[in-house]
Amino acid sequence: MKVFKPEWQCTFSVNEGAEESANWKEKVAWRLRGMADWLDSGGRTLKVAYNVTPAVSQDEVDTCLGKGFELTQQLLTQLAHQQACEDVMRHAKAELYDEQPSVQGF
Repeated sequence: MKVFKPEWQCTFSVNEGAEESANWKEKVAWRLRGMADWLDSGGRTLKVAYNVTPAVSQDEVDTCLGKGFELTQQLLTQLAHQQACEDVMRHAKAELYDEQPSVQGF
């Protein structure tokens, strides 16, 4: 009886800039992306590179990336909520956040 073993491979990377070993075209492309970020004022350009074997469709890749960004949105919203709560507590109960704890009774 023959045993079949599924084989797959997936590499995924996200870059925010050209590596030092990048060729001149990549460096120019990243310089243009940086200028676009500056013009947009408030954005962040990322380059997503992936290699999946066996191949999956572009729609499936887009769905995965979309779900990843949805999760990122949820996590950032949760962090913003936590920070807002902490800011309120720091304002309302500043004594709880004093750097130098005071010694009572002296």
